[in-house]
Amino acid sequence: MTAAVITGLGVVSPAGLDAEAHWAGLLAGRCAIGLLTRFDATGYRSRLAGQVPAFDPADHLPGRLLPQTDHMTRLALLAADAALLDSGVEVAASGGFGVGVVTASSAGGFEFGHRELEKLWSRGPEHVSAYQSFAWFYAVNTGQVSIRHGLRGPSGVLVTEQAGGLDALGQARRHVRSDLPAVVSGGVDGWLCPWGWVAHQASGLLSRHTDPARAYLPFSPDAAGYVPGEGGALFVVESAAHASTRGVRHRYGVVAGYAATFDPPPRSGREPTLRRAIEAALDDAGVAPADVDVVFADAVGLPDPDAVEAAALAGVFGPAGVPVTAPKTVTGRLGAGGAALDVATALLCIRDGVIPPTVNVAAPAPAYRLDLVLAPRVARVRTALVVARGQGGFNSALVLTA
Repeated sequence: MTAAVITGLGVVSPAGLDAEAHWAGLLAGRCAIGLLTRFDATGYRSRLAGQVPAFDPADHLPGRLLPQTDHMTRLALLAADAALLDSGVEVAASGGFGVGVVTASSAGGFEFGHRELEKLWSRGPEHVSAYQSFAWFYAVNTGQVSIRHGLRGPSGVLVTEQAGGLDALGQARRHVRSDLPAVVSGGVDGWLCPWGWVAHQASGLLSRHTDPARAYLPFSPDAAGYVPGEGGALFVVESAAHASTRGVRHRYGVVAGYAATFDPPPRSGREPTLRRAIEAALDDAGVAPADVDVVFADAVGLPDPDAVEAAALAGVFGPAGVPVTAPKTVTGRLGAGGAALDVATALLCIRDGVIPPTVNVAAPAPAYRLDLVLAPRVARVRTALVVARGQGGFNSALVLTA
């Protein structure tokens, strides 16, 4: 069975508008969480977010696309452009049918939808954009990326919240193993608008701290919720055979293993299934726990889910048995883009031999028994595990190898 290799990546992150800027921001420990400025959030209990900096879509996209796209989709198009350019894949060689698109989303184009609903109620139905029919939809990033680049292969969208970026890559690997030459895959998400913000407030999971350095502290004794953000990463996933045929020398890594589980209903008395997802992904990759060099944690930032994740990691790897990092403390949790961004970060970690830090956390709670990376750590990284959980019970784990 052919391996699925990643030959291109594109990043849009609160830490930077491309992969190298994002990577430099993580290693410098520059927290990109700050006061939400996309709208006036003074009336909300939570007012911090990770926002993509200095992004003017007119600098990156043709004018015809701007009226029909949400901010989140514009970020996705930027990431897809970068990933395809990075990989050098020849789309035209197959008439486009050899390249598919599988993305993940948790909200669709919330900001676009909010704006059009505002027009509907304040000005009347004749003022609502015709593009509302698709610009809000979960699959809009898949559609716009495929149209922009003429990608006519199998396409789809996964909707599993924070786990979605891993689930999309798992689906991409399945397509590649079924003889599709290449897939653009990953997740870019965002909902930093009043409508999206209200939905997140209702979850009760957001931090209410006003100090960015104290707001999002996963695995800390002071953990009190998470901070949302926007952005993510898209990749070109190819069959190893196709990459070799076209002479690709640079490969970021191999999608070696993937698994997903679903938690039992609350108050059922049954155990969470995150550990089972991790063990199944390692088995799928043919990798032993001792072979894993780093874990990129889901890191919700609340005591109960943090305890579940820490117990799963200690159960698989032993107490403090593997370095664990949560660089999303720099960016916030990005919905379906969060795990995809962790995958990009893990690939750069493999490339450069440096594990990025979990910023702002002074020390993990002793009961968690974690080797939490609190400062950049030089290490030989050949195998990385990325863990993600989506609200509602989704668990996913992805193994990357050099």
